[in-house]
Amino acid sequence: MSIYTLIAGVDGVGKSSLAGLLLAQTNTLGRFIDTDRLVAELGIGRVSAGKVALQQIQRCLDWKLSFTQETTLAGRQPRETARKAKQADFQVFLHNVALDSLTESLQRIENRVRLGGHSIPEKDVTRRFQKRFSDLIALLPWCDETKLYDNRNGFQLVAIWRNGILIPQGNYTPQWLSELEQSLKNNNIL
Repeated sequence: MSIYTLIAGVDGVGKSSLAGLLLAQTNTLGRFIDTDRLVAELGIGRVSAGKVALQQIQRCLDWKLSFTQETTLAGRQPRETARKAKQADFQVFLHNVALDSLTESLQRIENRVRLGGHSIPEKDVTRRFQKRFSDLIALLPWCDETKLYDNRNGFQLVAIWRNGILIPQGNYTPQWLSELEQSLKNNNIL
């Protein structure tokens, strides 16, 4: 069976680090598609890298190849890809990582830049942070399973979403998970 995996979260929450852990733990991720890596590897701008990523995604869908995409979930593209993947009989798995505050995300981005990494405009991070729950909720119907991680102090699995049910994991409930649960209730999903 072909698998489409999303590694998602707002900028600065640790998506790339989580991707590295998952790549070391499993061989089901298939081709790894990440616009930031394409920028670095191909020496092209973000818009061109985005176009290359979309071509790679379409090729994986057409050829029924398992693939993984790192994404902020902003925009329609992740949902549209998940919909197409489900129609093509892919399984869709989401690993979503989060932090409690916008400030934490911005501080991590600043630190990444100090270490030679890429920056993201603060207005973009702010916009994505404000929409993080609505973007996530819009994708959930297309996912066979969603694992939710908190990255306050390393990646801690705090909940799993499966079959329309939010299943807490462990004893720690970060503030953002409580907010997500309330957002699910407000949207009559829980």
